[in-house]
Amino acid sequence: MSGNAVRLQAINNVEAYVPPAVSFVAGEEPGEVFGSNVFTKAEMQARLPKSVYKSIVATIEKGTKLDPAVADTVAVAMKDWALEKGATHYAHVFYPMTGLTAEKHDSFLEPISDGQTLAEFAGKTLIQGEPDASSFPSGGLRSTFEARGYTGWDVTSPAYILENPNGNTLCIPTVFVSMTGEALDYKTPLLRSQQAMGKHAERVLKLFGHKDLNHVVSFCGPEQEYFLVDRHFFLARPDLVNAGRTLFGAKPPKGQEFDDHYFGAVPERVLGFMMDTERELFKLGIPAKTRHNEVAPGQFEIAPMFERANIASDHQQLLMTIFKTIAKKHGMECLFHEKPFAGVNGSGKHVNFSMGNSELGSLLVPGDTPHENAQFLVFCAAVIRAVHKFSGLLRVSVASATNDHRLGANEAPPAIISIFLGEQLADVFEQIAKGAATSSKGKGTMIIGVDTLPPLPTDPGDRNRTSPFAFTGNRFEFRAPGSGQTVAVPLIILNTIMADSLDYMATVLEKAVADGEDFDHAVQRLLTDIITEHGAVVYNGDGYSEKWQIEAAQRGLPNLKTSLDAIPELIKPESVELFEKYGVFNERELHSRYEVRLEQYALTIAVEAKLALEIGTTVILPAAIRYQTELAQNVATLKKAGVEASTVALEAVSTPIAELQEGLAALKSALSDHSAETALAEATHAQKELLPAMAAVRAAADTLESVVADDLWPLPTYQEMLYIL
Repeated sequence: MSGNAVRLQAINNVEAYVPPAVSFVAGEEPGEVFGSNVFTKAEMQARLPKSVYKSIVATIEKGTKLDPAVADTVAVAMKDWALEKGATHYAHVFYPMTGLTAEKHDSFLEPISDGQTLAEFAGKTLIQGEPDASSFPSGGLRSTFEARGYTGWDVTSPAYILENPNGNTLCIPTVFVSMTGEALDYKTPLLRSQQAMGKHAERVLKLFGHKDLNHVVSFCGPEQEYFLVDRHFFLARPDLVNAGRTLFGAKPPKGQEFDDHYFGAVPERVLGFMMDTERELFKLGIPAKTRHNEVAPGQFEIAPMFERANIASDHQQLLMTIFKTIAKKHGMECLFHEKPFAGVNGSGKHVNFSMGNSELGSLLVPGDTPHENAQFLVFCAAVIRAVHKFSGLLRVSVASATNDHRLGANEAPPAIISIFLGEQLADVFEQIAKGAATSSKGKGTMIIGVDTLPPLPTDPGDRNRTSPFAFTGNRFEFRAPGSGQTVAVPLIILNTIMADSLDYMATVLEKAVADGEDFDHAVQRLLTDIITEHGAVVYNGDGYSEKWQIEAAQRGLPNLKTSLDAIPELIKPESVELFEKYGVFNERELHSRYEVRLEQYALTIAVEAKLALEIGTTVILPAAIRYQTELAQNVATLKKAGVEASTVALEAVSTPIAELQEGLAALKSALSDHSAETALAEATHAQKELLPAMAAVRAAADTLESVVADDLWPLPTYQEMLYIL
């Protein structure tokens, strides 16, 4: 089909959309569904001998070593449960440095004599698998001829059943390491970092009188933003199919300027999709809590409740897979790219972070009188020190070619990492800096002026949506992560820098107590020192303002505007020292991630550049020339008839056609005429040469979209994709 036939057909198909059969069961309560496809503690308790169950629970809750002797018993119980659930295969699920999910499925069936088979699943199979390690990004840790890698069971993250209309699979969350024990994934360093943070958090808590504690872990609740578009439009856009974002597209007459989409009524089709996904999430024990429209048209959000960080990370990967699958079932495509559409808000994945355990709950709850809550203030001060000292690492944790489109614009936090504490806590720490905190602002009451409405309690401070790292009452919200990335990387960084801060604070306080100093006095002195040295990172103002850019520089806060500015932070000597000290990464593992980040950055932009060249040459330019030819023929016909002919329309299309042709030639040259010997050189070429060349091509193409006759324009427009759903 030529001209706008594809677009018209897509619109007709959207209009003819018939919702899929609902999976909702009347009278079924969420509690009945929740965790029904998970090998939960309750399931283990019912199926395992008491001693084996206690051993597993001790590993999960207290961080004790897993006893290999219990593996066979657990494997048999897990296999029996999975077979009852209709599973035919099992898979070790892991998260290589692609940032995506990887898995290899094996059948439970084992052949025995006389052509018979038996369902088998041994302890050694549960504990360890062996996928090929040479075909994943390794940043030099593995060569093509060094293929051996191992997966290892993460007992702290429960196994689950992944359903498919043609059969079910038992999925076992695992780590992925090389034959030398070096991490080839994100889960291994996440577990290492959590262990390090927990160790030093427990040292601090013991100083406050807590004994025999369950293991302290970090918790995470990631808020996932995403776009939905009809698949008929999606499939007619080669850029969306191959790059996840539109490389071309003129701004529509209406965008998000009316502020009418945020928290608006969810469209019926989208709500059906949300309900369908939530039911699947509930089955898998993923505690989805909130759903709503986001700011941009076609943009939405789901927010789960807090979970242990490594489980939250696993669930986040699983959530993205489920959303992609169920969106197709509803005739839509779910887009997790950080900036699929220019001119409207992009998508993020806010990482809500806290620490605690089953006995104490969150350690970041200030209480009604935070100035008197010394334990909270110590942990809060640890965050302030960590973020100030290692802001570059936090920035690199969200660095990618895709997130560069979003960070620093007036829709997402700036690249400058600062902390918003809120009015109440900022005041408390200001008092501490001056000597001692003696008061804190309490909650108030709002009288609305309507007799039928009760007085509403108000918080002691406002929220600040422009801050990249904000305290929100019982947690810190890291708002810079991109919607398409794994949350494991920010969590690894947060855990590690918190381990450093808590180690420092525990050491100072332990020495003070050993030297006979009053503990309360030592805490006060420590808090004063930290806020004096690291208070520059606290900023409660407008993070979008130019004033803040200037002030941040005066405070000495780094402004790593692009990913290429940030990625080298990984291999700075102080970074290597930090990660090696706490056993999270060795130097080779850090360098591998540095190389992989650069490779992914360069490859992402190179693929987009090739797509832009192809679409510009074979789709947009022919449509524009066809229209130019029509106009030229019209002018010639009028002149031949002796009628004065205006060439305004012809000139309006001819100029951007020439610019497009020139831009495509420059882009083609930028793609072919270079050689790079290092990953950094390749990434730098992508940033300095390919991105500007693509921008020039897009500018000309978007101008053409606004002047070429609609019946000739071949690509679905923003107006259609964002508003016809």
